[in-house]
Amino acid sequence: MNKQQLEQICAQVVISAKQAGAFIRDAIGQVKDDDIQEKELHSLVSYVDLNAEKMIVAFLRNVIPESNFITEEHTTTGDVNSNARYTWIIDPLDGTTNFLKGIPIFSVSIALMCEEELLVGVVYDIMSDVSYYAWAGGGAYQNGHSIHVSQVAHLNQAIIATGFPYARKKMEAIADLLLLILKEARGVRRLGSAAIDLAFTACGRFDGYYETQINAWDVAAGILIVREAGGQVSDFKGSGYPVFSTHILATNPQLYPQIMNLIKQVDLN
Repeated sequence: MNKQQLEQICAQVVISAKQAGAFIRDAIGQVKDDDIQEKELHSLVSYVDLNAEKMIVAFLRNVIPESNFITEEHTTTGDVNSNARYTWIIDPLDGTTNFLKGIPIFSVSIALMCEEELLVGVVYDIMSDVSYYAWAGGGAYQNGHSIHVSQVAHLNQAIIATGFPYARKKMEAIADLLLLILKEARGVRRLGSAAIDLAFTACGRFDGYYETQINAWDVAAGILIVREAGGQVSDFKGSGYPVFSTHILATNPQLYPQIMNLIKQVDLN
């Protein structure tokens, strides 16, 4: 696909994300305790996640009819096209716990990948009604305005975002890394939506973001947006292909080696 085609697809994905976001927004306060299930330790899901995912999948099937899906809620499990070149990576509601608790920080995250290349990424901040998006080679945008990562060059001036896993493994190492960051950075923030963390890094609100025990649907869209905004993204080993890794570092090129140096002091593998 050329850049013009990718831009057109990106515009369609933004529409899909906003439609799902409107459905989610309308469901605020409507979910009963009996509607909530625990997928795994402390990881929650409701009919809102499931129905939003089905809406997105149905829309995107019309955008690229022969494509595969990797989704958080697995509503397309068993429906695989072995000949498909394109794969959608979807989190219909990133920040489910925030949503269920009435904390207004949650998002829709949609990425398009061709083989191992990210082509389109969209993160829709539902409560702020703000879309962050990018297509390969086209730059990164926030509601139509070009965005760029911050120019902060020293960690002691940086605001760093992170998240904490539901699983309890490696908790001491995660705490050790957090302590290192707290000692060096100006401040640390934890929003509860990896997709928004990455979007805020892309537009310079955050100077960097790191997290471990994450999934592709949490970060795929945000990875492309940060990169197209001039940022640097890798896993904790420095691999530039972190979509299917379990950990991620995203920041500007100036801060990247400083944060990576701290990460290397802790055993998180």
